[in-house]
Amino acid sequence: MNYNTIIYRIAHGIGLAILALVMCLTATGGAAATPTHRVAPRAPSAGLTDPKELEAFLDDLLARQLAERHIPGASLAVVKDGQLFFAKGYGYANLEQRTPLVADQTLVRVGSIAKPFTWTAVLQLVEQGKLDLNADVNTYLADFKIPATYPAPITLAHLLTHTAGFEDRGLGLTVFRPDDLEPPGTYLADAMPARVFPPGTVTAYSNYGATLAGYIVERVSHQPFEQYVQQHILEPLDMRHSTFAQQLPSDLAAHLAVSYAYDEMYHAKPFEYFQIAPAGGLSATATDIAQFMIAQLQNGRLGAARIIQAATVTHMH
Repeated sequence: MNYNTIIYRIAHGIGLAILALVMCLTATGGAAATPTHRVAPRAPSAGLTDPKELEAFLDDLLARQLAERHIPGASLAVVKDGQLFFAKGYGYANLEQRTPLVADQTLVRVGSIAKPFTWTAVLQLVEQGKLDLNADVNTYLADFKIPATYPAPITLAHLLTHTAGFEDRGLGLTVFRPDDLEPPGTYLADAMPARVFPPGTVTAYSNYGATLAGYIVERVSHQPFEQYVQQHILEPLDMRHSTFAQQLPSDLAAHLAVSYAYDEMYHAKPFEYFQIAPAGGLSATATDIAQFMIAQLQNGRLGAARIIQAATVTHMH
C-alpha cells in the first residue's frame, strides 16, 4: 500500500469520524422528541474549541486504523476559523530507521490533492487574461492536437470539471527512474486516450485531463509547471516543505516518508516519478497543505498573501 492509498483511506475515515464527532458535540443528546413546552432558543454552538479533545479522539481512531489497515504512518492537519487548529503525525515515516512521522516536517506524496493546485494555477492565468476557460484547448497546443472526434471542442472548463469525455487508463502513469520520464508534451501526445463521450455530457475522472491542464499552464506561462506553482502558489503561501519537483531538493528529500507495500510484512517501495505530475506529483507536509486549505476557505487569501481573487474562488468552488 503506498501513501496515495493511505491518504485517501485515512482522509475518508477521518472525514466521516470528524463529522460524527461534530454531530455528537453539537447534538442536544438523547432521542428526538416533540417538546411539550416552549424552549428558549439556544446560542449557536462554537463547535470544537479544544485541540486536546480532538487529539484524544484521533489518537484512538488513528491507532486502530493504522493497525487494522497495516498503514505505517499518517499525517493529519485540521483547520478552523482561518487557522491551523490541530496537526499531528502518527506512526513512522521510515520503518527500518524507526523515524517518526511528523506533521510539519515529513513530506508525503499527496496524490490527487495535487489537482486543486493545478486548477488554481489555471485560474490565475484566466484572471490575467492569458487563458480562456471556454476556448478550445487546441488553441494553446502546438506540438500535438486533440482530435476533433466530436463537433464540440474540449475546453479548459471541461478539463477542470472532469467532463472532457476522455477514456481513463491506469497504466504508465509513473516510472521508477527519472531518466524514464518523458517530456510533458511527448507523454501527452503518446498517451492520449480516446474521446469516448461528447464534452460536457458525462463526468468521468481524468488524470490525463488534469495533466493536459498543467501542460497548458506551462506553455502559456513559459515556465516549467513545477516552477510556476512554486513561484505563484507555494511561496506566497509559505509552503516551504512542498514541491512538484520530481527530483526533490536534498533538504526536502531527507524528510520524505518511505512508501510501503504490505503482504504479511512491509516492503519499502522506490520513489515513483509521475508522468502525470500536475494530476498527482506533489510532495508536501500536512501543515503545508493546511496553508493551501485555509487560503481556499478564505477566498484565496492567507494573511497578507492573496493567490487568487475572491470571485474566482467562488467560481472555482
